[in-house]
Amino acid sequence: METAHHAMSAGTTYLFAAILAAMILALAMEEKLHAKKSLIVGVFAIGSLLLASIFGLMPFGDVIIPGGQRLHMPVYIEAVDWEVIAIIIGSSLFVDVTSRSGLFSWIAIKLTKASAGDPLKLLWYYGAMTVLFSAVLNNVTAMIIVGSLTGVSLSKLGREKQLLGFLLIEGLLTNVGGLLTLISSVPNIIVGNAAGISFVSFFLKASPYVLIATIATLLLGARLFDIHSLKSASEREQAAELIQGFDERDGIRSQGFFWFATAALVAFILAIATTSITPVIKDLGMGFVAMAFAVMVLARFKHEVNEFYQAIDWDLILFFMSLFVVINVMEHAQVLDLIGQGVAWLIGDGQGSLGTAALLVSSSVFSSVTDNIPLAAMLARILAGLGIPGDSSLWWSVVFGANLGGNITPIGSASTLVAVTIIHKYQIRLGFGSFIRLALPFAAMQILLATVYVLALL
Repeated sequence: METAHHAMSAGTTYLFAAILAAMILALAMEEKLHAKKSLIVGVFAIGSLLLASIFGLMPFGDVIIPGGQRLHMPVYIEAVDWEVIAIIIGSSLFVDVTSRSGLFSWIAIKLTKASAGDPLKLLWYYGAMTVLFSAVLNNVTAMIIVGSLTGVSLSKLGREKQLLGFLLIEGLLTNVGGLLTLISSVPNIIVGNAAGISFVSFFLKASPYVLIATIATLLLGARLFDIHSLKSASEREQAAELIQGFDERDGIRSQGFFWFATAALVAFILAIATTSITPVIKDLGMGFVAMAFAVMVLARFKHEVNEFYQAIDWDLILFFMSLFVVINVMEHAQVLDLIGQGVAWLIGDGQGSLGTAALLVSSSVFSSVTDNIPLAAMLARILAGLGIPGDSSLWWSVVFGANLGGNITPIGSASTLVAVTIIHKYQIRLGFGSFIRLALPFAAMQILLATVYVLALL
């Protein structure tokens, strides 16, 4: 892009850092402001772009593509991570349409029957499923699928009051599951490539932590949200009688569409899981896969697609689009570089345990309020520039910090925000501040475990 070159003053960077802090504060006061999060962040996106234009920070102008051809591309269009948007829209549509087949009700009732109506067993089943799906799919898709199943199961059991606990725990576990493999999240790929960590090595080093953190999260969640086993014989008998009345085939109106939806779901999971290694598809990305499967199943209701489009959470979509714009402005305003300088100062020469722990904690905090992808890329550049060897635990501090920081705030990761959106769908109030209050014990425990794990075992 053509752009004017201006020397960046420290005052300008601090100004935009203050704008970022103000946006976070406004989100924390969402309920008092009586405004949707998409509107709040949209206002800051517009203001940030105007200021960036005034200060000459953004690369406004035409894009020069191969062959010398000019393509007009507004900077706020390029700033949006359209793959994330496509994944959210495509996955939401796919789940919404396939749920009409009765498939998700069938799976949910099967799991409910396997748990014998015991809420604690059900929590463990869904927790394990969340981690597995997050590892092989992506966090957003995993949360959409598991969240849909959870709502069905708890409604069938008459335990809607426990939805908040289940969905919040599942949202937090998506970021734990995202640590399992090298390709489970974008920060993993960025840091893994920069450090030269192989797929097998990444899995072997990350999987013990994922197992420990999953168990600890479920135990803490069960305690904090009072999700316990059925204790008395009468409770178990009542649950057994209730489950006997469940018929997983009740929601199946068309056997043909049920089997079509089942095949589509299996194919969807396989396609998402293998996107990065499938010829041609790997160039198109997960967003293409999600949208392609959405269109495929929508063909079943070709005359009724409007009702599915109306069900899309546009507040969530517009929130993400605006947030991407704000973060992009902050990147050009060198706010992320300012964060990086502080991190570089924290780790010093990269040899001490204190620096390793400080890097993990600080990257967690910063990734809770900024996009963890550019943050991971910036930290990877810093470590590479310092000549940190690939076997250093500092690389793992970035991996754990960038992923787990998403559990501190609802804007820290796409999947936690999706979890909050699903919670709101069931008319459960959960604002920005309430999320932090409920999620902070989990995030602190996960980050503490990660710090001990990195220092002691890696």
